[in-house]
Amino acid sequence: MKIRTIEFIALSVPLGTGKAYGMSKSLATGRQSTLVRLTLDDGTVGHGEAWGLPAVNKAFLPFLSAYLEGADVFDVEHVYGRILARHYHFGLQNSMMHAIGGIDMAAKDAQGKLVGLPVAKLLGGQRLDRVPIYASGGYLTETPTEDFRPQIQIMAEAQYPAVKIKIGLSPESDEERVAIARDMLGPDVEIIADINANYTCDTAFETMERLRPYRLGWLEEPLSPQDFDGYRRLRKRAPMPIATGEALYTVHDFKRLVDVGGADLLQPDLSLCGGFWQGRKIAELAHANHLRLSPHVWGGAIGLSAALHYIASLPVFPHSDNIPKPVLLEFDLGENPLRSELLKTPIKVVDGFIAVPEGPGLGIEIDPEAVARYAVD
Repeated sequence: MKIRTIEFIALSVPLGTGKAYGMSKSLATGRQSTLVRLTLDDGTVGHGEAWGLPAVNKAFLPFLSAYLEGADVFDVEHVYGRILARHYHFGLQNSMMHAIGGIDMAAKDAQGKLVGLPVAKLLGGQRLDRVPIYASGGYLTETPTEDFRPQIQIMAEAQYPAVKIKIGLSPESDEERVAIARDMLGPDVEIIADINANYTCDTAFETMERLRPYRLGWLEEPLSPQDFDGYRRLRKRAPMPIATGEALYTVHDFKRLVDVGGADLLQPDLSLCGGFWQGRKIAELAHANHLRLSPHVWGGAIGLSAALHYIASLPVFPHSDNIPKPVLLEFDLGENPLRSELLKTPIKVVDGFIAVPEGPGLGIEIDPEAVARYAVD
């Protein structure tokens, strides 16, 4: 079945005065995403989500559509490969990969609808019906000291088994925030701390030593994404697992990281790295190198749905019946209507898990009124 059209719809939600939240490098004043709508000749529609600035993604659409419109939807990965091979001067670390990632999600959604199967089965088989999550919150804000404890209290009351908090202002601040979280959440909750690439090796070493007593699940993105040698040196001395990869593009970037021994967990974002097409290759790389994987998700409901299917399809090797540390899905607690309102049946956490959407494709139904509400030119 051939692709008739591909559309990109820019979505944007301003947060309002005083509501900005985010990470060590900057705060987000709004949430935005690019909705991808792919229509086949028989009218079947698939949806995807592309990371980054919608205006930049939309600039790539005429170029990519010239290759993909008229192609068989089951052959799209060969088309992507041809694009990258012919246009290698464009590079890989840019919005072209965001756009391809969103298109690939939409193509897989459409494929599933055509054959009546969920995307997880198309990726290699569905192993899980529900996926364990970690709650991503504890954000930095315009008043980080005053706002931190209330965020942790919400997590404690919800009894999330694993949570992620933002750090990265300084080693002293890092220890203070993690100590507060550990005290409020108790000894059994797994705490993940995210520096968002704000440190050099020496500062990251200091933070790791300060955080050693708090038993972190992992320390996330302590260094710049391209500091592969820094990750190699850091991991050799790290008293906790190191995770990174949300800002890496394609399996080639991840191979560089893995080849130097720079991480314990790989964190591809399907809306950025190249969709399921590249996500599967990255998972195979992790598998071949006996590394854990936990996809990054900080976008809208479609990217979250895609990550659910992705995790549900992953093998558990080298484990068998007993899985000591299952693959966790990131579930963002920040205000984000593109996550909470975009679907007719919103994705919800129940007892620390999210059910993989049932039905063909991604198993989701887009709410057109929500799209109209948040669409921008």
